Amino acid sequence: MSKLTGKMKNAVVLLSGGVDSTTILHYVRKKLGIRRVYALSFLYGQKHFRELAMAKWQAKAVNVAEHRVIDLSFFGELIAGSSALTDKSISVPDLKKLEKSQKRQPPTYVPNRNMVFIALAAAYAEAKGVQDVFYGAQAQDEYGYWDCTVDFVRKINDVLRLNRCKAIRVNAPFAGLCKTAVVKTGLELGVDYTHTWSCYCGGKKPCGTCPSCVEREKAFLVLKGE
Repeated sequence: MSKLTGKMKNAVVLLSGGVDSTTILHYVRKKLGIRRVYALSFLYGQKHFRELAMAKWQAKAVNVAEHRVIDLSFFGELIAGSSALTDKSISVPDLKKLEKSQKRQPPTYVPNRNMVFIALAAAYAEAKGVQDVFYGAQAQDEYGYWDCTVDFVRKINDVLRLNRCKAIRVNAPFAGLCKTAVVKTGLELGVDYTHTWSCYCGGKKPCGTCPSCVEREKAFLVLKGE
């Protein structure tokens, strides 16, 4: 996780429309006071593409300078057979049914998704004259992804510093934090979480049993003291 130093005038935020990325968006605008924010969202073949409607709502709520939804529909086909989030033939598992070995990298992992998104965000930022990119990497309570770790962020920045003229910096202030801590931060910032989407299944209503649904509910229950 990179250390946030100096006064930032602008930033690019990866915005999925979920809890973590929405909290990052508000954190950048309200906590860091960055006035000019560019938000990037992606349609990559995900079953839960309704999250993009939430991303649009949140982007408007904080008055971003620009919100772009990038069509990467081909990505789901490219990685066919590898992820429950993009392949209709693979069911999204209930968190309680995941074996211990699966929790290290569950079926909901999307191959190199974050690296692809960050690479595109870095290109976009460089073109816009923006140095800082933010994304909502967060330490899951019961399962994890390698591309959401502090080590991943640090090494991505090592690569980006190779840029001789306009090195982009990736910031992940919530890397290493649990979902409860993220939600607590968001509530303090006035985030309206009714306009976020977490469920991986892509239905009209949250399933309540997939890893993302369970972790979201747990975070709010903990904060309520239940």
